[in-house]
Order: sequence, then C-alpha cells, then structure tokens
Amino acid sequence: MSFLDKLFNKGPKPIIAKSRTGNLDILRANKAGPASPGAVKKPDVFYVTASVELGNTTTKCVVMATNLNTSESYLLNKTVKMTRDIRPPKANEEVFGKTVWGIELSKEAVAEMIKDTVLEALRKANVDKEEDLDFVVRSTGVTAGFATAEEAGKLVIALADGCLDAGIPPRKMSPAMSTSQLPDRLQKYSLLDNVMFDGAVVSVIPPQGKEAVANEMEGELVTAGIKLGAKWTEVDYRNPCVSLDFGSTLAGRIVNDNQPYANTVGNFLGLAGVISDSLARGSGEVDKEGGAALDLYTDKLVKKGDKKKAQANAEEVHKIIDIRKVPLDVDRFGTVPLNPKAAADAGTTLIGCDVGTNGDKLPDLMDLGGKIYERDGLPTLLSTMDYVSAKIVSRCLDIAFEENVITEGSALGITGRAGVTGRKPELILDYAQDKFDKVVFVEDGLALGSAIMARCMNSMGTQKNPIGGCQGQRCILGKRMKMQGSKFAK
Repeated sequence: MSFLDKLFNKGPKPIIAKSRTGNLDILRANKAGPASPGAVKKPDVFYVTASVELGNTTTKCVVMATNLNTSESYLLNKTVKMTRDIRPPKANEEVFGKTVWGIELSKEAVAEMIKDTVLEALRKANVDKEEDLDFVVRSTGVTAGFATAEEAGKLVIALADGCLDAGIPPRKMSPAMSTSQLPDRLQKYSLLDNVMFDGAVVSVIPPQGKEAVANEMEGELVTAGIKLGAKWTEVDYRNPCVSLDFGSTLAGRIVNDNQPYANTVGNFLGLAGVISDSLARGSGEVDKEGGAALDLYTDKLVKKGDKKKAQANAEEVHKIIDIRKVPLDVDRFGTVPLNPKAAADAGTTLIGCDVGTNGDKLPDLMDLGGKIYERDGLPTLLSTMDYVSAKIVSRCLDIAFEENVITEGSALGITGRAGVTGRKPELILDYAQDKFDKVVFVEDGLALGSAIMARCMNSMGTQKNPIGGCQGQRCILGKRMKMQGSKFAK
C-alpha cells in the first residue's frame, strides 16, 4: 500500500466476482470460432443447469448456462423464496427436521416448495426442462435441526421429490455412465470415455470414511463454486485454497495441494448469518420470529453508520460468540450434527462458530441488537454486523493457522450473504491481505458449485482453461487418466 493510500486510509479494493446475466436464446445465437478469412463460425455449446437449494433463510433455484468452450457461466434466472414461508406440516406428515429458526419440515411440504420454485425459475429463464435443461443438482444448508448427520439425507430426498414433481426427468439428476447417454450436442465435450467420475469435484476429494459433518456437501459445493466464480476475475483460485460460506450457517473447507486430487484437511461449520439476523430481530424493525438482516440491509444505510461505534459494538457481540477447534466429546456444534472422531480419523480439522452452546445465547444477541439500535441507531447496527462477520472470518482463520492446516500459498475465497454484502469484503480483506496473496469474493457460490458439480459428474472439463488442479499449473487430465489406469493414458 502506498504512503498516500495509508494517509487517506485507502486499502486494496476487494475483488468481487458478480454473476453475469444472460439469455439462453441470445447466447446460442452468438457465433463463436476461428476468425480466419472465409471460416464458418459455429455457435458455442452451452450446458444448462439448475441449482436447487433449501437454506435456513432462503430457498433458491438458480439456472445457469456454461459455455463449454470457455468455462464462462451466465445467470439465466435466480428465483428466491423465504424458507419461513414453507407451509407447516400437515397432521399426517412426518416432521424429519427443522431450520435453525425452528421452522418444521416434512417431505411433502419441502417437495411443494421446491416444485413451485423450480417451475417459476425455469419459466422466467425461458428454459424448457426437456429440450434445454441438462442437469439439476440439489443441496441444502439446513443441517441444524437434524439429530444425526445421516438424517440430512432425508432432506436431499425431499428436494429430489420436488424436482420430480416439477417434471424433471430422473436422468437429469444423476450422472451419465458413458458419453452415449448424453445428448448429441454435448458428447464431444465429455471425457467420460477417458476418465470416470470418481467422486472428486474440481480436483478435490471429500474426507474419507464415515461422514464427519452434516454440512459436508455444502462445503464441497461452495469450494467448487468459488473456483468457477473466480474465472470471472484474474484470481487463480485453485488448490491449495480456503473457502468460507456465510449463509445462515457457516460452511467451507481448507484444501491442500496434493495431486491429482487435493485433500480436505479442514472444515468450517456452525452459525454465521443467523448472528446478524438475531441482531436485526432485536431492533424491532423486522419480525422477531422470521425476520432476517436481509430485510433491513441497504448499502446507503450502512454508509451512514458510525464506524468506531460499530467496531466497538462488534467486540461486545463477539464476547458471546464461541469460535474454536471442535472438541472430540460433542456430537453437535453451532447446531450442526457432527462426528469429531470420524473427522479426526479422516485427517480433517473441524473449526466451529457457536453462540453459547448450540445457539442457546441467540436471545442474548437479540437483546444486544436492541440496545445497539436504541443507543446508536439502525445504520450503526448494520455497520456492526459488517464488523461482526469480518471478525468471525479472522477468528476462524487464526485458529486454522494455529492448527497448521493452511498450506502455504493458499488462496482465500468468501461467499454467502453475510460475507459479501455491505463493507464486509473490505473489512475481511483488511485482515487477510497480509496472510493470503489471493483473495476473491463470489456471489452465489453454492449455486455456482452445483453448476460445476454437474459438469464434473459428466466429465466436462475445459483442458485449455482448467478450473481444477493447482494454481499456475496445467490441466490434470493426464494425471487422472494415469491414476485410473485409463487405456488412453500415456
């Protein structure tokens, strides 16, 4: 940073990868190919995916189109509904879990919400589910109300039921076994005849053995999504890397630089956006049962906040927040079911964020939010939330460095509503710039992760512009083929 930047308190500007929007018909109409004289340009081929996610605060269907020649992805539509609006389970329906805010879930109620959300998104995107849509990936950030990590699978089944009810063919929710099972337009872009899908997503394998934490898939998807989103920037966000997703709950991974596949050596879990939601509810400006910080947030209001007071308030808030390496004698931390022994056996360090014990001090945060609101006003309360999120990042990463699980040269990626809104990127970067050479903030990391997972399942990588592999290195296809014993390997 230059002397003048320091004098005027101007730090480096955060690199934020924002979703690029597009219209499928227009994208397909644009011709691509060699520009040599007389050459006939052919249209690019797009891989169209839908990401269906049920979160603690929002339920989304995000429709993406990825150019298979360039790996550039375009947002066709994002339909967002509030999870609090899901209908209550009927008397004859089994309640198999609940959100972090206590919204009860039944398979039938979830399926109805997902069906409506998917159909609305496809209609707005003008995407035909038979002719245009190639793949659907389901995921969930709702892990708080399950008794065990295994029970989270019931919700994934409910998501699948909702997609089926929306008329999504089953073949578009499971990977192909060979290129012949793919549509003709996609076959030449798949390497399924060379390498099989072996569970690695963007060159990272999940922890081996028994499932260690209920939000494992969420961490996998956001890590992959940040890798894809970073392609819109100059940041080479490949292995080794660290990802943090600030949805209602915290997710993310620490990934090393092993080849051809990196290992997951760390996992983040616990509470994130619900901390800001609790502060917001205390203000009385949103509903105390279903309100969220998103209901209040505007950049204009945040800029009016008193930064010094907000920073001091954040320190007070953090006295209630417990961030540490998860001990071995618990089966839930920050409301997330887990198996610390299985994580230890797999060589994965669990780092959690809690408020009291499994969120039992969230009411204290509401009280504190009310006091800040009354004393300092709404703009400073919102600014306080920015400092609170930034300090969660710094505390989580400090523990990871203390545990020596972050590989030298790692890139840092942040996504999620409580990590990329307001001044959070600026504040997080202020902490991270001396510890990471590469830092990127990505919108909709979970949805982007679903889009790239759909490609991984059908071996649709781009060798000239790889998303997987290690920073600064070439595509790992040859190493994968050799490892799998492919007949095409040299």
